Amino acid sequence: MSIISLEAARTARAAPLPLDPAALPTARKFLIFGVMAFGQFMALIDIQIVAASLNDVQAGLSAGPDEISWVQTGYLMAELVMIPFSAFLAQALSTRWLFALSAGLFTISSALCGAAWDIHSMVAFRVLQGFVGGAMVPTVFATGFSLFSGPQRAMIPAILGMVSVLAPTLGPTVGGWLTDAVGWRSIFYVNIVPGIAVTIASILLIRVDRPNLSMLKKIDYAHLGAMALFLGGLEYVLEEGPKNDWLGDPAIRTGAWLSFVGFVLFLERSFRSGGPIVRLTPFRKPNFIFACVFNLVIGFGLYSATYLLPVFLGRVRGYDSLQIGTTVFVTGIAQVLSTVIAARASQRIDQRIVITVGLTLFAASLWWVSHLNPDWGFFNLIGPQMLRGFAIMLCIVPSVQLALAGFEGPDLRYASGLFNLMRNLGGAIGIAVVNTWLADNTRIQAARLGEGLGEAGRNAPDVLAALAARIAQFGGDPGQALLGARGEFARLVGRQALTLAFNDVFRLMAWIFLAALVMVPLCKAPPVNAPPPADGH
Repeated sequence: MSIISLEAARTARAAPLPLDPAALPTARKFLIFGVMAFGQFMALIDIQIVAASLNDVQAGLSAGPDEISWVQTGYLMAELVMIPFSAFLAQALSTRWLFALSAGLFTISSALCGAAWDIHSMVAFRVLQGFVGGAMVPTVFATGFSLFSGPQRAMIPAILGMVSVLAPTLGPTVGGWLTDAVGWRSIFYVNIVPGIAVTIASILLIRVDRPNLSMLKKIDYAHLGAMALFLGGLEYVLEEGPKNDWLGDPAIRTGAWLSFVGFVLFLERSFRSGGPIVRLTPFRKPNFIFACVFNLVIGFGLYSATYLLPVFLGRVRGYDSLQIGTTVFVTGIAQVLSTVIAARASQRIDQRIVITVGLTLFAASLWWVSHLNPDWGFFNLIGPQMLRGFAIMLCIVPSVQLALAGFEGPDLRYASGLFNLMRNLGGAIGIAVVNTWLADNTRIQAARLGEGLGEAGRNAPDVLAALAARIAQFGGDPGQALLGARGEFARLVGRQALTLAFNDVFRLMAWIFLAALVMVPLCKAPPVNAPPPADGH
């Protein structure tokens, strides 16, 4: 018996003790969380950092207009696939090694993007960059909830919400400034030094769970392939649809069909696989379902508004990338200011009330900006942008609380991955939908303006004649002056039609946010200061 007891004691000593992230010193927790939040910021800002520099990248790589859009599309497609997959990988590799590998490979792929020699190599490296970087986005949410409790935990969704909305807002500004100052390759090279720092810090600091390498032997590759086909095909359809008549184009029809087949197979493997890579068990909780729908709407509004205003400023006002970045930057300032308010409100007030206020204010900001005219610029847009920046934090913080409260262990990881996926899907759907709305409403408004000019046509010839006479004063041929006057008149009408179309789109977006309020009474309020999970991972 003594030998058996000695052997049992030796085995007990050899067995690894479970890690308790909540028991770490507070300073160590904040250091770990800060490193991971910065990694998430890097991954999210790179979605939009190329937005203001696409023309320069296109010229530098001798790419066509249709090819250059894949610099963003490829990144988003790959990131969408990795976000839900990261929950499985975090359990298999541990948070420490998944985050370190994600940051390290993201750094390498950023350097490869900067060194790309043609559009094909650029797209391939951007796909790699999006895939490996996508693991950093949901992992920090799950880790933050396992590290902190009480008032400190209430700050997690506020801080990460700010990162999630600030990064896409700053992306075009940072990218445009770097491109103007150094060149377009610098928007990728700028990731190298901070990426190396995050990788090293992750290896040295993050100790919140242990790996389970045996899970790597049980990967359901059919499940992974189905998810990639579903999400990748969906992103392709959403990206290319507005430009190519949606299902009227054979390639988009094929992409939509493959995405549907992938979705059906994904659901089948989710329920019947012995080792699914994504578990849908979080959807058993009604609150999680409602929170995901809220996040879908939030992503729709966040990414669409971030996309639409620069388009308006560029196409209607004729702003360059630096002027656009300066104008939209005020939204980020409001987001920073509202972070603490949103976090404190979530500790003291029912989250359903907070999200009601947030959705209402966001809708009000969209309604406000739906009164655009062609002369609106920086000072006209300060008010609605500040209101939108303030409101988005009041939407995100309670939605995170509603989504993740009550989950623990592996379910917390899967819930975080699925929840973050919804925001990105909402953004992809939103940009596709608003592009379609903008094109359709521009045609409608142009037709209405044409009808109006026809009804009041007595004055139109006089206006054209006066404009042609003024042009002819500069020494031009009268016939050419008349053509120039007609061209200028058509430009003014087109500019006004486009402005009215923007107003229509912003009003439709406002109605979507108001419609989301219907779900608020159906939610069950989680405890304001929920106890920490027994095992965060």
